[in-house]
Amino acid sequence: MNSLYLWINLGAFSIPFLYSFHPKLKLYKQWKAIFLAIALTMCFYIPWDIVFTQNGFWGFNKLYYLEKTILKLPIEEWLFFICIPYACIFTHYALLFYFPNLGISEKILKPLSYGIAFLLFVLSFIYHSNWYTVINFLYAGILILCCIKTNPTLLRRYFVTFSVILIPFFIVNGLLTGSFIPEEVVWYNPNQIIGIRLFTIPIEDTVYAFTMVLTNLWLVEFFKKKFTH
Repeated sequence: MNSLYLWINLGAFSIPFLYSFHPKLKLYKQWKAIFLAIALTMCFYIPWDIVFTQNGFWGFNKLYYLEKTILKLPIEEWLFFICIPYACIFTHYALLFYFPNLGISEKILKPLSYGIAFLLFVLSFIYHSNWYTVINFLYAGILILCCIKTNPTLLRRYFVTFSVILIPFFIVNGLLTGSFIPEEVVWYNPNQIIGIRLFTIPIEDTVYAFTMVLTNLWLVEFFKKKFTH
């Protein structure tokens, strides 16, 4: 069982990786932009992870990882920020390949984006003593506002593709937070979250997934433009 976290990562990564060589999708041709985006996103999320782990805001169950650590994070946690974003990036572009007009209406993009950002800022204020909630929601609100200014097309499409990404997200994150297994792989300090859970998943994790994937996609789009000029 101490390899469960590793197998969750590899399971999420394997099929998208193999299908990256599909003769129509050819996602491997975008690997330079994708892996550079993943590396830069890790530069933000890994320090966040280290600080939160050291302060006991969340942690990892030794029953489910190999106990090999880098900067006190399990090696599987480092792999998480490679495997899961890659799988989500693949899903986003695969959906757009087969449904090129996918996206919400341009008319509702700004009202929806501003409304979500405003709600996230309000919740950050209300739950100001919960560090995971505050940092997570504040960053999500700021990121949405940045995307609406710099790449509204990405955001318009992402609102739809993320709704599909949520399906495997609930499976993977459900396992990590204790669904279908005796104990959770990742535990959360109840004093640092709102306490609302979707099955076993803290509501904050949904926002965390939204921002982690969107950060990666924004950077992928940025680098793709740079590399084609």
